[in-house]
Amino acid sequence: MRTVSSKRYLMCRPTYFDVTYSINPWMDPNRPTSADACLSQWKELHDTLAGLGHDVQVVEPRPGLPDMIFAANGAIVVDGKVLVARFRYEQRVDEAAAYLEWFGRGDWSEVRQAAYVNEGEGDFLYVGGEILAGTGFRSDLRAHDEVREFFGRPVVSLNLIDPRFYHLDTALAVLGDRDIMYYPAAFSRDSQAALAERFPDAILADEADAAVFGLNAVSDGRNVVLSRRATGLAAKLKERGYFPVGADLTEPLKAGGSVKCCTLELRG
Repeated sequence: MRTVSSKRYLMCRPTYFDVTYSINPWMDPNRPTSADACLSQWKELHDTLAGLGHDVQVVEPRPGLPDMIFAANGAIVVDGKVLVARFRYEQRVDEAAAYLEWFGRGDWSEVRQAAYVNEGEGDFLYVGGEILAGTGFRSDLRAHDEVREFFGRPVVSLNLIDPRFYHLDTALAVLGDRDIMYYPAAFSRDSQAALAERFPDAILADEADAAVFGLNAVSDGRNVVLSRRATGLAAKLKERGYFPVGADLTEPLKAGGSVKCCTLELRG
């Protein structure tokens, strides 16, 4: 029986959700979106996480920042220290101020903004005492050294090569202390080898489940909240003793995000 770990999460209500620009392959401003549908799906995710016993806090959205729903991109939080994001694209740059203000009101040991382009938990995932760090499309490789120095934790650099999986959290999910699932083809050969060496028992996703953002998931050690369209991945999780919890985030996916993108973990 797998053990549940109580988590703290930060989310952002999608009050201003829309797709008015394109900064990843999923975004098409000509495709209709619904703020009401997005809010309904976001609320279902919020209530699911709260219903599983987790503490879910909310940062207030700001007008003109439709991607603030993707709270995971706002910062990295480990050991009570907070490194706030520095976004690559000008359309998202102003989100950082909202997160600096929110964390500035909390009881954190240190809060500052990254010096190099760093898109938070979108590209930096904590597992087993180390940080897996993505690069290739968004976060600057120099940010990996900055994260290593700031948190005093080992950092493993991973190179993403498929533009559909532009953030690490779209191609890899942390399930437990030393347990992950990922889509190998999203990574360079060297990165695939590094992952296989570190996580020989990882769950490997196929393209169909990766393409519906099944890997953009949140786990508490037992319950894994993921896209309900990722049926093959859900079956693999059950075989490993996890309990998959399906979520419908088809509306946020129009902007290139799903469960994990909407959820920033607050550690320490």
